[in-house]
Amino acid sequence: MPRYQLVVNGAPRTIEAWDGDMPLLYALRNSLGLHAVKFGCGLGQCGSCTVLVNGEPARSCLVKISDAVGQTITTAEGLGTPAHPHPVQAAFIAEQAAQCGYCTNGMVIGAVALLKTNPQPTREQAQAALAGNLCRCGSHDRVLKAVLRASSTKAA
Repeated sequence: MPRYQLVVNGAPRTIEAWDGDMPLLYALRNSLGLHAVKFGCGLGQCGSCTVLVNGEPARSCLVKISDAVGQTITTAEGLGTPAHPHPVQAAFIAEQAAQCGYCTNGMVIGAVALLKTNPQPTREQAQAALAGNLCRCGSHDRVLKAVLRASSTKAA
């Protein structure tokens, strides 16, 4: 079985897969047990499977494992720990921005990417940056509050 060498959350990882077209999402969830990455639509439209690839948000359901070789992949698990969450994760907790959990992964990853390029976004800029993430339960207001809270920490 072919092996694919990836760097996931700062560590080299080897994934065995029959097909290089296998979505990165499946490798992360099924082979590595990284379950923050969610399967939502499988079409790259909902954002629940978003990860950072070389620091840029990408829909892991659309990234082939063969295309991920040599790339640096960061999932929500790679941002922080329960004891020491990333500032965005801490802000989501403080604002109770996660309700059903469907969108949380994509929103957190999207917020991290936004704050990397725009450390002090306006509410409208945060809303525009996260617009591609489908939220089923309507926690949008708390998500935006969390992004703005994280931007005020200067550590995001």
